[in-house]
Amino acid sequence: MGNAPVIAAVDGSEQSLKALEWARAAALRHGTGLMVAHVLPDHAQLYAGRRSALHHASEPEEFADPVADRVRALLGDRDELPEGIQYESLEGSVPEALRVIGAEALMLVMGSRGRGDLASLLLGSNSRAVATTAPCPVVVVPHAERKVPDAASEQSAGKVVLGLHAAETPDDVLAFAFTEAAVRGTTVQVVSAYSVPPAPTMVIDSPFAVIPPEGLADGGDGVPAEREMLRSQTERLAPLRARHPDVPVEQAAVPGDPAGRLVTASRSAALVVVGRHHPRRTAMSLLIGSVANAVLQHAHGPVAVVPTLTDDV
Repeated sequence: MGNAPVIAAVDGSEQSLKALEWARAAALRHGTGLMVAHVLPDHAQLYAGRRSALHHASEPEEFADPVADRVRALLGDRDELPEGIQYESLEGSVPEALRVIGAEALMLVMGSRGRGDLASLLLGSNSRAVATTAPCPVVVVPHAERKVPDAASEQSAGKVVLGLHAAETPDDVLAFAFTEAAVRGTTVQVVSAYSVPPAPTMVIDSPFAVIPPEGLADGGDGVPAEREMLRSQTERLAPLRARHPDVPVEQAAVPGDPAGRLVTASRSAALVVVGRHHPRRTAMSLLIGSVANAVLQHAHGPVAVVPTLTDDV
């Protein structure tokens, strides 16, 4: 997928235009094209079907698309644009249309809540459906109520945070996180969580310690579960570190809920990367993992949900 474009899904809302800004910067970082995809609303699709059936010369050639006008106005104000920008008007349901077009994408970027979703929703139904079924990584940019920094300042700030279960997270998820860190020139912070019996003195919400790989010498501090998880992380990350020697890596093994830790990390992260679901499910499973779902619902910054791209993991 070396020449695969970044796709931005837009519906004309301010939230989707924020996602378009994120996608524009991503396409520039990766040196690839940008495709702007708009799934036409039902009334526009009905009009297109009617015109096609009637074949009447008096009918306008195209249905007016104000979303395309907003996109062109926004991109026209930017000094730096990716080479090769396409605009696609799609028909069908939003999840299905984006699933089909996403088959050739480097990633698909969309807002967490579209024009038609209730204002009280943290995650819209279309965003959840696309993140669950798209055949490519889906980046969900949260809405303004979660206090996301402006797109221009957010793009290069912070680290890429990778949620890792050393024994289960597919390689595709790790590769995506390291590639994103490489093109940003930033650090991958790897976060894994382990369960421990509750104790009166343990504070689950305490800040977690970040340990560089060279700090994992025998006899170091930390509970046995933490040391074992850090060693499992190190073993799992070795091929990625060799492939991306210029990407700094930080490792953290924390007690408690992995989703909660990733949500906390999202406050200062450039991007949080999680796997879509357990690898023993099929690549097109209609279920999304509990960690991915919780992070999508509550993260304070962009979240990349990366599918298992093959079934033989």
